[in-house]
Amino acid sequence: MTSASTATDRSEFRHILLSGTIVGGITAAAVIVYLIVARLLPAGILTGVLETLIVLAAAVLATFLPGFFASARTVQGVAGAAAIGLWGTIVFMAIDIILLRPFKAYPWTWDAVGGGSTWWYVPIWWMLGTLLAWLGGLVTAGRAARGGNTAITSLAIAPLGGGIGGALGLGLGGVTALPVGAGLGFLVTLAIFAIIVVSRSKR
Repeated sequence: MTSASTATDRSEFRHILLSGTIVGGITAAAVIVYLIVARLLPAGILTGVLETLIVLAAAVLATFLPGFFASARTVQGVAGAAAIGLWGTIVFMAIDIILLRPFKAYPWTWDAVGGGSTWWYVPIWWMLGTLLAWLGGLVTAGRAARGGNTAITSLAIAPLGGGIGGALGLGLGGVTALPVGAGLGFLVTLAIFAIIVVSRSKR
């Protein structure tokens, strides 16, 4: 990497906090929209499609916004992206505790997954948000190293394709709900591209 590329990385503490707060706010907005759709619309294919679109849009932003904010080009920038993702999950958790939980936004089955606990998802959420941001930072840095387009709209094409494939294959196939299939397809595709980036960097 050149010194110019190193200078583009943004990992200052204040920048991470500000960027993570934006990511957390966007995540909370996506969750609220998802809950509104799930509560107001009857169960069916249309509702499933709308929920899937919300999940994929949120996944794209949670994955690639941290790398965009950190201008991930080197290891430092990728680490900054992961830190932004982690702080974003903490900001969302605060919004969740203050606004969503008191209004009983989630169905009882959400807590039943954790044996009745309302806190089972917190460490899972931290890990997932950090993982997505880290993978997104890796893919962003890898694309930049090859001189490719690092715009979010360009980076998201392949994972979105995987998400749509997961929704169609797993969701319409009856294996799982459409949004869950989309999320799994998105994550698997993203991980594959991140592994390719790491393998290339070791050559």
